[in-house]
Amino acid sequence: MINAQQSGRQADLIPVGDEPIQPTGIIVCITGGAAVKQTPLFDLHLRLGAKMTEFAGYRMPLHYPAGIIREHLHCRSRAGLFDISHMGQCRIVGARAAQALETLTPGGLAGLPPGRQKYTVLLNPQGGVIDDIIVTRVATGLAVVVNAGCKDKDYAYLRQALPEDCEFSEQNDLALLALQGPEATSILGTLAPEVAQLPFMHGCQAQIAGIPCRISRSGYTGEDGFEISLAAGDAQGLATLLLQQDGVAPIGLGARDTLRLEAGLCLYGHELGETVSPVEAGLSWLFPAGRADFPGSEIILAHLRRGPPRRRVGLSIEGKLPVREGAPLFNGETQIGAVSSGGYSPSLARPIAMALVETEFAAPGTRLTAQVRDQCVAVSVCKLPFVPHRYRR
Repeated sequence: MINAQQSGRQADLIPVGDEPIQPTGIIVCITGGAAVKQTPLFDLHLRLGAKMTEFAGYRMPLHYPAGIIREHLHCRSRAGLFDISHMGQCRIVGARAAQALETLTPGGLAGLPPGRQKYTVLLNPQGGVIDDIIVTRVATGLAVVVNAGCKDKDYAYLRQALPEDCEFSEQNDLALLALQGPEATSILGTLAPEVAQLPFMHGCQAQIAGIPCRISRSGYTGEDGFEISLAAGDAQGLATLLLQQDGVAPIGLGARDTLRLEAGLCLYGHELGETVSPVEAGLSWLFPAGRADFPGSEIILAHLRRGPPRRRVGLSIEGKLPVREGAPLFNGETQIGAVSSGGYSPSLARPIAMALVETEFAAPGTRLTAQVRDQCVAVSVCKLPFVPHRYRR
């Protein structure tokens, strides 16, 4: 779940110069008059030779010396370690925490058993998406992960919307790592054997080399893997330990984006946003049958019954020219949509893209034209994902 808002668009990532190595912890530095945060792994990224960039208010690794393509292919074939500590972690505590949060989402949270996770969205009254989030049932209530660029608005919204008997708290003292790839289970299983049998979207408490962690079998690459929440002060030690394991390589934001694009996964600010309904984004499966009491229900239920005016689709690109975000799509002379995410697929060795198009033109095989600067590029609507998911069900 990565965010494209607030300088987060992959095409707009701007490398910035290195800062002196700082102590472990989330640190704020001043760059050009604006406060820019650093994750607890900042100095480790510098030691690893990362090309740093500003992303959603944080200094983050765009890529390491191996480069985006090699990092991407390594994650698809072995295991990649991602720093996702810029994501927001928060808790909603109370006996009615799940029921309260459920009223702000499509539903399905009240029945979550302990340790179970659910991907869902916070809805606005216009039927759009405030943010997409991951919710985990924990002993005291719910642990929630939100997108980096949406943290401030999400936290303000939750504080205002949740009832008084629910205690909301930011967990800014935590870090978040992701270990993704076909070898992730064998690698992490040697350090924490209990994770090997976790099903997809389940979590547990574990210790890795004496470090307390909350581990879930989840991720946003399309590969099997894990996300690890732990104290910020322990993050560098655990990351260093994981990188010492055979088969693990550090992966930056560049490959994280190409991996999720190949997996056909939505990115907030691209396929999801305040003016895009979850049905248009292809997330109809989030809505349990029979429920009608969620924000924006009038608009969303109409989309579910009659079909939405536009749909998220995959695009197969003819030729080698990448078709990037914002490129208009035409049927003849009429614009019928626009590319929401696009770039080069290292796994397929060709350009790919996703788009929001008018429903009439969303059927696989439909031929369209993309306008890329002064060139017309032939594209065809195709099914998603581009690369099959390999989650452990």
